[in-house]
Order: sequence, then structure tokens, then C-alpha cells
Amino acid sequence: MQSELFVIPPFPEQANTTFKFIDLFAGVGGFRMALQNIGGSCVFSSEWNNHAQTTYQINYGETPVGDITNSNNKAQIPEKFDILCGGFPCQAFSIAGNQKGFQETRGTLFFDIAEIAEKHQPKVIFLENVKNLVSHDKGNTFDVIKNTLKNLGYAVYYKVLNSMLHANVPQNRERIFIVAFHESKVPNHAEFEFPNEIPLTKTIHDLLEREKVDAKYYYKPDHMYYPKLQESMTSRDTLYQWRRVYVRENKSNVCPTLTANMGAGGHNVPLLVDNFGIRKLTPKECFAFQGYPVDKMVFPEKMANSALYMQAGNSVTMPLIQRIGEQIVKVINS
Repeated sequence: MQSELFVIPPFPEQANTTFKFIDLFAGVGGFRMALQNIGGSCVFSSEWNNHAQTTYQINYGETPVGDITNSNNKAQIPEKFDILCGGFPCQAFSIAGNQKGFQETRGTLFFDIAEIAEKHQPKVIFLENVKNLVSHDKGNTFDVIKNTLKNLGYAVYYKVLNSMLHANVPQNRERIFIVAFHESKVPNHAEFEFPNEIPLTKTIHDLLEREKVDAKYYYKPDHMYYPKLQESMTSRDTLYQWRRVYVRENKSNVCPTLTANMGAGGHNVPLLVDNFGIRKLTPKECFAFQGYPVDKMVFPEKMANSALYMQAGNSVTMPLIQRIGEQIVKVINS
């Protein structure tokens, strides 16, 4: 983990870029990193959360503009770009939330995406959301999304993929990915295929810190839950979750789904046993379980852990975005 005093952002775009994209609901830049890795040039970014903006800025050298519903912010989007991408906020659709969907203000953010797409007509719209989006409101929510994109002239492809099956990242994280091609600009869109499953060769030990971490992450023996944790957490080869009255072991020996609720602190952060005791994952480890190169990434030194946990939980799994991006670029460049 580098100091934020490091002047040059660690993730500049490549010298010879082959396509342009905009990064909406950018978070800490998972889409940006993935698409830059395959030759993309980010020409606009937007993120309303101040803490995420800070993390983004020190890693990419650019502060995203704020609220994308603001017409002045939309006006800053360049006229031409190839891909509109974003993990639009999933709180409205998540099983962990209250499932209000389009009735909730955040649910209408999809329509800001549609508005931008209608004006700029990018070749591709590349979106990520929670798996539950497909079944929300008996499928009506997803039907609205698909029909809106089709009415704008896009052919819509979608699939639920899992980070542990499709990205060689040991986190059980299922998300739906939507890739929509402008039918007249990408007439060969039927060539598109989502990436296939690949072997999971990494284990949690590849991503966990080997040395003792800061004492604040460890449970002390006098903690009220310590006896229950000690009784239940018997393996060092998996991660655990505290579920109010019991401890849940991940039977697949991978990290359970990281969520924005980790930012609330408490026991939402996955737990493990190491050589020094029972502890929570650190924020850096959470980013590692989203596939980020954490030894190169810069983390704001004065930022609260709660903000970093929330950013990691809200993020995409970066290598999975990159694999899908490679498939998209293969189509638009052929």
C-alpha cells in the first residue's frame, strides 16, 4: 500500500488507446482500471460520493464530477465516445435492501443512463447490477430496462456471472452484466459472447496478509462474542460471517459476497482465523477480493475504514469487468 503523497497516479491510461469510454457511478474506478488495461481512454467520470471521489482521484489523477442527474454535469460529457459503462446503484434492487426499485429515487438513475445514451449514441452500453435485478417486481423492473434500451436502438445481452467462476477471484459474488450494442453502429453484435468459466486457482491465502495486521482488526478475548467465534471458527482455510446469533462458515473456502453494509462496521465484515487470533478482513484485503492490485493501489491515509469498506463492497470485481471488456472490444474492433 503506497502513501497518498506519491505524486504520480499509479494507474495512468496506456499510451496507445483504441477506444473511448465514460465512467458513470464510478466508485473507486473498477470499470476504469479494467478498460484502461485493454486500451481504453476514459474521457469522463462521475461519482457523487466524496470519499470515493478522493480514492479515485489519487489513483487516476482525476476527480469525477458529482451527481450525474445534474444537467450541468451531464453537459460536460464529450460528444463522442464508444462505451458508456457503470455499475448503477444497486441499493434499490438488492435483496439486502428494501426492494423499492423504480419507486425509489435511486431507481430512476437508470433513466439518466438512458438519457445520456439517447443523446450520445455510444456503440456500447456496459452495465453491472445485483443478480436480484432480474427478478425484482416479478421481472417488471428488468423488462423496463431491456425495453428502454431496445427502444433506443440497442441489442441487449445479459448474463449473471460469478467472480469465483469467471474471474479467478476467490469471492462468491454473483452479479448481472448487461451489454447493449447499438444495432446500426455495431451490426456484427451477434458475435458477442460473455466470457466462459475458468478454473479458480487462487485461494484466500493468496490474498490475505501474511503478517500480523493492526490490533484494531482483532477480537479481544473479553469481547462478548469471542467465545462463540472461537467455538465456531475452526478452519484457517475459509472465511466466516457473524449472523447476529450464529457464525456462518463459507463452505466453498472463498470470501462471501462483500457488501456496502460493511461500511456500517460491526460484524458485516468477513472474519477469519490467522496465526495471531480472530479478526476481520482489512479494507486492503477487501479490495484484493475484488481483484484490485492492492500493492500498487493508493488508499487515502486519513479516510475512515468504514468509508473504505463501503467502497470495496460497492465495487465491481475488476478482472471480471476486464474479461467482459475484452469480449466487447473484440466485437467493436472486428
